[in-house]
Amino acid sequence: MDELGYFTDPGTRLGYLDAQQLRAVRVVIDIGMHLGLPVPDDAEGALAGHRGQPWTPELARAFLGEHSGATPAFLDSELVRYLGLPGQAISYKLGERAWLEGREAARRARGDAFDRKAWHMAALSQGSLGLDDLAAELAVL
Repeated sequence: MDELGYFTDPGTRLGYLDAQQLRAVRVVIDIGMHLGLPVPDDAEGALAGHRGQPWTPELARAFLGEHSGATPAFLDSELVRYLGLPGQAISYKLGERAWLEGREAARRARGDAFDRKAWHMAALSQGSLGLDDLAAELAVL
C-alpha cells in the first residue's frame, strides 16, 4: 500500500514503518532466543549490561519494549507468541523477501509493460508454494 501511494498521511506512513520495525525486532528476538546466541557486544540500551550473555525472556521483553513503544500486555503476548513459535518471525521475513525478489524480477523482465495489480492477481492465483519455488514462479508472471 505504501508503494501504491496510499499512505499519504504522515501518521499512516509512520504506523506502517513502526510495524516494519516491530517485525525486525521479532527476528532479532527469534534468532537470539532460539539459537541461544549471546547478546551482541555492541548492544545498547537495556541490553548493554548483558553483552555476551545469552538472551533470556526478560531481556527479549526489554528489547521489544525499547523498540516498539507497545503496552505491557502487548509485549507479553508478543513474547509468548514468538517464544512458542520458533522460526515464525524469520519465515515471515523470508517469505516477504521471496515475494519482493520475484516481483522485482518480473518488473525488470516486463519493463514499462509491468502491471503491478495484474501481477499481484496472478501471483495470488498460484496458490501455496514453498520458498524454494516462490521467487522463481513469481518472477515469470
